[in-house]
Amino acid sequence: MRIRQIVAISLLVSAVLLTTAVGAATRVHVITFGRWTSVQWFPGSGTDKPVTLKIRALVIDGHVKEYGVGPPHDVTERLFVVRRAFRMNDSLPEDSAPRWQWERGGWLLVDRQTGHVSPINLPEFDVYYSAASWYRDYVAYCGVADDGKRTFAVVAQISRRKLVLKKPLSNDGVPGNAAPDSACPAPSWQRGPMQVSFEPPGGAKQTFAIRGHVVDLVNDVDVEEEEGSK
Repeated sequence: MRIRQIVAISLLVSAVLLTTAVGAATRVHVITFGRWTSVQWFPGSGTDKPVTLKIRALVIDGHVKEYGVGPPHDVTERLFVVRRAFRMNDSLPEDSAPRWQWERGGWLLVDRQTGHVSPINLPEFDVYYSAASWYRDYVAYCGVADDGKRTFAVVAQISRRKLVLKKPLSNDGVPGNAAPDSACPAPSWQRGPMQVSFEPPGGAKQTFAIRGHVVDLVNDVDVEEEEGSK
């Protein structure tokens, strides 16, 4: 009789532990955005004319995890990306109190299933000069060299560490007094076949065909033929 009781208790404990483990593994995370709020962004040294940004909180399970600027992009039903906004302390050592100032950051990858938020590494992406354009799990933007003297056509893929495309666009770089997102307009995508176009200021439009990790430059004749066949 005692052995049967021990076996029954063991089975009951195992069932409880299994149920707890399954419940933890299948926990549903509630991910929402807060209301839009207008804030002032000082793009330069803090003495320039401010730019109005619309930001909102990224809320996971009732807790504010990050702040985002601009619309999110759904990569899959599970994953989406959003550009980060954050506050930086702009106070000097002699200031008596912190001086908080809003800044634009890079891009965040959010997993709806796990509730995990992680930064996306985008080489040559400049938070001031680069404007990103997303399609599927690809992102295209005009990258800026560390010295600011060169710009590049860049295509990155979330699942791939190595860039899909990095091609020089200009050796003129961007001037020190240039406006935000002025490296070039946000690149434009098309599907069937997948192509992305860059139009650097003062330069010729360049279009690239993306086939997985393979990239081909599309010349003007190819573009005209494709447009004429539509």
